[in-house]
Amino acid sequence: MTEDVSSRSLALLGVAAVAAGLLGVAVIQSDRATAITGGMDAHIHMMGADAREGAMARPTTTVKPLSCEKLPNVPGHSITTALVEFPPNAYTPRHRHPGPVTAFVIKGALRSQMEGGPAVTYTMGQTWFEAPGAIHAFAENASATEPAELLAIFVAEDDCGPLTIPVPD
Repeated sequence: MTEDVSSRSLALLGVAAVAAGLLGVAVIQSDRATAITGGMDAHIHMMGADAREGAMARPTTTVKPLSCEKLPNVPGHSITTALVEFPPNAYTPRHRHPGPVTAFVIKGALRSQMEGGPAVTYTMGQTWFEAPGAIHAFAENASATEPAELLAIFVAEDDCGPLTIPVPD
């Protein structure tokens, strides 16, 4: 059992090291994200504002996968790095992710709330973590006039499948 725990700890440490390296590369090249994506031009569009936001739908976020790699030391899992763009006043409704996520604000300011916690405004250079299956109540651009971006690093099952799963109210 001790060997399994140690192997798992080392594997997670390896994931953290890879994520830190990817984070550094993406931050340095954030304005050249299109060049980084290569053939990965798939976009995942989040749904517009929910009914509580009124009749006028707010702009939506766009998720641009930058890379997806299998984790050789964590069989059955992969790590995906994605650029999430928030136009001015953009809103992302309630959702969750298939695995843990680390978010790093590259530009602007974002308000985010995890279920059961307070809404927090994160600015450039700040991060947050979402545990596997945690409900993300919402995320939104804190500005009605300036865009915002974050780098998201997802660990999930192999296949680089869906990164965001809508959760009904």
